[in-house]
Amino acid sequence: MTVSSIMIKNVPKNDRPRERLLENGADHLSNQELLAILLGSGTKAESVMALSNRVLMHFEGLKLLHDATIEELTAIKGIGTAKGVQLLSSIELGKRMSQYKPEVRYVIRSPEDGANYVMEEMRTLRQEHFVVLFLDTKNQVIHRQTIFIGSLNASIVHPREVFREAVKRSAASIIVIHNHPSGDPTPSKEDIHVTRRLVDSGKMIGIELLDHLIIGDRKFVSLKEKGYV
Repeated sequence: MTVSSIMIKNVPKNDRPRERLLENGADHLSNQELLAILLGSGTKAESVMALSNRVLMHFEGLKLLHDATIEELTAIKGIGTAKGVQLLSSIELGKRMSQYKPEVRYVIRSPEDGANYVMEEMRTLRQEHFVVLFLDTKNQVIHRQTIFIGSLNASIVHPREVFREAVKRSAASIIVIHNHPSGDPTPSKEDIHVTRRLVDSGKMIGIELLDHLIIGDRKFVSLKEKGYV
């Protein structure tokens, strides 16, 4: 048994960094305690808490540790290559997390917004593609999925397939879109029938169908604007 392990055992359980993190959460730990967890162990001569305190003093707290090099870290007694690499990895990960910016999601406020989102890709397709846009409470697109390819038919476009994915994605609402390879977006009776079926199904499970867009060649039809949604 090492001296450091004996020293750790002599520390009350509630004062040990790992136990305190599990009990109270990481935000309740001091810089010294968090650093001690990263270091993992001290040396024969000192505990990990003492070592972490010495590292912080060397770098004036977190001020200079942010830009520490492997050479600077390993120059500290008790910090070998393994510990130095571990600390550098943690520091770099922290830098990347602080620089992370959530992706800007496309917001659909009107039928035009929905049509513009898919127009260039869908207007030249030679087969009908039935696409669903899954939206959050702010009408931001959180996912897009092609449900099937082929002629629109109520027996193929089953609400189960559409809303199963909506539930999986925790979508607040959906917009369905399909193209007419002819270039003419005039809705057919089947288009209208499918729309009404999806509207009714959405009401039953609490996920609203906002619109059904039919894409033609640089033009589109909104079945919501036509009064079918």
